[in-house]
Amino acid sequence: MLHHSSILIRIMLAFCLTWCALGASALAPTSGQSDTLQELIDVIEDRHYASRRYDDGLSAQHFVAYLDALDPQRMFLDADDIGGFNQWRLELDNAGRRGDLTPAFTIFNRYHAKLKARLERILDTLPATLEGFDYDVDEYLVIDHSTMPWAPDQAELDDRWRKRLKNQALSLILADKPEAEIPDTLTRRYQNQLSRLDQYNAQDVFQIYANSLAEQYDPHTNYFSPRRAENFDINMSLSFEGIGAMLQVEDEYAKVTRLIPAGPADKQGELKPSELIIGVGQGDSGPIEDVVGWRLDEVVDLIRGPRDTIVRLEVIPGKGKTDQRRVIPIRRNEVKLEEQAAQKEIIEFTDEADQTHRIGVIDIPAFYIDFEAYRNGDKNYRSTTRDVQKLVDELVAEGVEGLVIDLRDNGGGSLQEANQLTGLFIEYGPTVQIRSAESRVWRDGKRRKSRYYEGPLAVMINRLSASASEIFAGAIQDYGRGIIVGEQSFGKGTVQSLVALQEGQLKITESKFYRISGESTQHRGVIPDIQYPSLFDPQQIGESALDNALAWDQIAPARFSRYNDYRAILPTLTDLHEKRAANDPDYLYLQDQVSLAEEARTITALPLRQAGRLEMRDDQEQKALAIENKRRVAKGLERLAALDAEEPADDTDQLEAGDPPEGPANGEGEDQLDDVLLMETGRILVDTITLRPNTGLASRNIGAASQ
Repeated sequence: MLHHSSILIRIMLAFCLTWCALGASALAPTSGQSDTLQELIDVIEDRHYASRRYDDGLSAQHFVAYLDALDPQRMFLDADDIGGFNQWRLELDNAGRRGDLTPAFTIFNRYHAKLKARLERILDTLPATLEGFDYDVDEYLVIDHSTMPWAPDQAELDDRWRKRLKNQALSLILADKPEAEIPDTLTRRYQNQLSRLDQYNAQDVFQIYANSLAEQYDPHTNYFSPRRAENFDINMSLSFEGIGAMLQVEDEYAKVTRLIPAGPADKQGELKPSELIIGVGQGDSGPIEDVVGWRLDEVVDLIRGPRDTIVRLEVIPGKGKTDQRRVIPIRRNEVKLEEQAAQKEIIEFTDEADQTHRIGVIDIPAFYIDFEAYRNGDKNYRSTTRDVQKLVDELVAEGVEGLVIDLRDNGGGSLQEANQLTGLFIEYGPTVQIRSAESRVWRDGKRRKSRYYEGPLAVMINRLSASASEIFAGAIQDYGRGIIVGEQSFGKGTVQSLVALQEGQLKITESKFYRISGESTQHRGVIPDIQYPSLFDPQQIGESALDNALAWDQIAPARFSRYNDYRAILPTLTDLHEKRAANDPDYLYLQDQVSLAEEARTITALPLRQAGRLEMRDDQEQKALAIENKRRVAKGLERLAALDAEEPADDTDQLEAGDPPEGPANGEGEDQLDDVLLMETGRILVDTITLRPNTGLASRNIGAASQ
């Protein structure tokens, strides 16, 4: 007991010394924040869908999450620091109910002091450190330290930082940065980070701490501070005005999480979800400013700008090889409603019997409705359902054999529109079930029998199809109304609402979506009847990639009748699809790209030996070149000697080795590769029409029992 007391005294003395050393720079909570914390705990325990108490077990999770939020790569705090903090591991819940923020601010101030000391040390020693690097030494940098133990001492932290700096310098060398400019580049980077330390305030600390608790309930429960515009929440997505993208902070990077449909970045076609932004340049040739370590709001401000101006983003792959950088120019613009509206096209192809088929395609980027016009009684208000109804009528009049509804990259939107859109393809019945935290189940759907499209139908989804898209696709699948093709969808099956707190707001998950079959769309999403290859990493994209995501489960099914039963013909449909895919050069190319991307994801450490790094890059380049030439040979095209053999001479906009090429040199691009999947969907739909499921597409049987 005496020994335990002496240890505790030493711990408290250490914190006292740290606090004294910080002096006036130490941050402290406000009384309003204390009251807000108590209120947040009360609301989240009372209203969250999970109905979970903030107890010792959750306190331990909150403790770990807060440390991870501050130091995700374990580069500043060491095991001694964590040992000192352990006194609060099981006490955060008790402190929170008292409104006591002492643990939050004591931990933060310690982290802040070590962060500042580390940056100052780097800047003081950077020139000498860079001169001492030997790029012939065979050593490696662990890409992700987040799962490693906390460093046992300062020496281990020093070594981690030495390797990190060496990797940064080597990445710049391999990106053809003049060696004489590397010290200045890295100095500016760390000076920027140091200057931003003084911008931390009590609101930032409280937001990080509150979110670390809220997100233990689920990843969509978040606290928003009053100063939302200057948010420093590492888990919150923000819209960039000007290019149409969603970002969040990941470690010291601004990470792209989603592209807004029909936005400038989406239409430009190069920026991808999960990529990390490391630099921002203005205009066609302005210098690119390093933004590593910047606050998220500052990165957003740099990307914003007047319409029709160019911003250039320097990006690297997420959780990947930091020397594989590329520069993407994007013209700023606003996202217009008419550009997000559903659009149609007709695809034509000839089958093996030399018969020509015409299939209508309706692309739906989002589930939208002009609420203002709707509330004002405007009979011509825009909505997904109204627009699609018009397009369906036009395509039927043009004599198409069937319809493809393309929901790829559709992140959701209006639940009302998802329900009403489903009503265009069924005569009557429920479309979704919503279960509250109190276990009450509410069903929504088409309540009146009315005119609807009765013809053949297919729905395309991918990993970015979420929320309302999943409700629609799930309903079509459950009713047997159409065939679902593509990738497993996102899996976002929860409903959030905003609750005002004394300071700020809480976005809280209060309900959960269920399909009419009783299956949740949460976590699992919608599984296609026929699956396509996916370039999206499921470890980084999707609900299952998010910490503390609510689990998949089931409730009782609703009463409904199936129009068709595809189970009997699905093996034949799959076999026909696989035979075509095995002989389609572009489809095989996509499969090869997926394999190459999956191989790259297995890399956990980067060689810090220059020759080894070049070998890795050359190997990836040769593999990418091989799959490109495989496709070209199959299509009767000339082989390429290098990936950039027929690319423009300006190196600034070129893809680095190992990235997917922009497309074959005969003018085909990524859009055409994407059309491979669309054309294959049309062929699958024709196969479906030919085979006909048990109940028939033309003569449906409403009397089938729900299962």
